Amino acid sequence: MGEGYFLVPVASALRLAQAEAVLDGTLKAAREADLLPLAVVVLDAGAQLVAFRREDGCGVLRFEIARGKAQAALGMGIGSRVVRDRLKERVAFQASIAAASDGRFIPVPGGVLILNAAGEAIGAVGVSGDASDRDEYAAIMGIRAAGLGAHPDEPAPGWREAGL
Repeated sequence: MGEGYFLVPVASALRLAQAEAVLDGTLKAAREADLLPLAVVVLDAGAQLVAFRREDGCGVLRFEIARGKAQAALGMGIGSRVVRDRLKERVAFQASIAAASDGRFIPVPGGVLILNAAGEAIGAVGVSGDASDRDEYAAIMGIRAAGLGAHPDEPAPGWREAGL
């Protein structure tokens, strides 16, 4: 390339190495807890895909579901379990958000915000493949393993007993 050819780097609050650490930690926690095969999506704060993995044997729609859970968390600024709990009596509002987001809003557990040291959301992880509370457990453990904060910061009580 000629002299003066350059690109201005675009800053990223969620680095690829961090996203990969979240993926690794999520799948490690899932295997230790004997969860069903998972799809794990890591999005940055702008809902752009940073990293993704799908375990062997995972259903073909799991990527879209995991992404929708992460986008629900980012879109509302809270974990997707909290979104579900807050909107459980507001079915029309949930449907409106799903329509406004072209279906990229899945308000069930498994979408967890990734927080920096200042408590700011720098992305989200979405997990799909097992019961939603179990998906969320793996996401929270993966974020913790990467040395980052999570919202919600604790899995749902009784997550181990959650059924499909």
